[in-house]
Amino acid sequence: MVAKETRRRSSSLVSKVPNPTIDERLDQGSATNYNSNWVNYKGAWIIHIVIIAALRIVFHAIPSVSRELAWTLTNLTYMTGSFIMFHWVTGTPFEFNAGAYDRLTMWEQLDEGNQYTPARKYLLVLPIVLFLLSTHYTHYNGWMFLVNIWALFMVLIPKLPVVHRKRIFGIQKFDLHSDDEEESRDSN
Repeated sequence: MVAKETRRRSSSLVSKVPNPTIDERLDQGSATNYNSNWVNYKGAWIIHIVIIAALRIVFHAIPSVSRELAWTLTNLTYMTGSFIMFHWVTGTPFEFNAGAYDRLTMWEQLDEGNQYTPARKYLLVLPIVLFLLSTHYTHYNGWMFLVNIWALFMVLIPKLPVVHRKRIFGIQKFDLHSDDEEESRDSN
């Protein structure tokens, strides 16, 4: 008899990443998380300013790009890169912790998940300052303001403590039991 394929459906638009198991907590505490610990090192904060300045110079050097558009492109590029780096990619590139961080984004790994640390505050304030600069230098153009505020919200909302370890619309949702179910179906 062929097992009927079933698909789990979420009754909610927001799902929560389950709390770590005891094994995961032990693995997380056994070694330094090199994937997110770099944020607290010397020079890690200034590199964001250097990246923003470099983006601004590159976009301003393009002949057909106006000063206003260069600021908006700088804002969009930095915000997109920041979103992908801190809020989209999960896990670690290093295999030192037995997969203890596989379900977490870099933002969730920062400072062991503690909220309102100096690094988190800096990474929260920096996009706001960049948004204010880009809005000012675009002379408060309505369309560019909408683009810039949209980019700001896309980066700020995942940083808020209320959405810590939450997945919206099932994006990056991990189903911990799917592998076990497939193995049990295959063995039957």
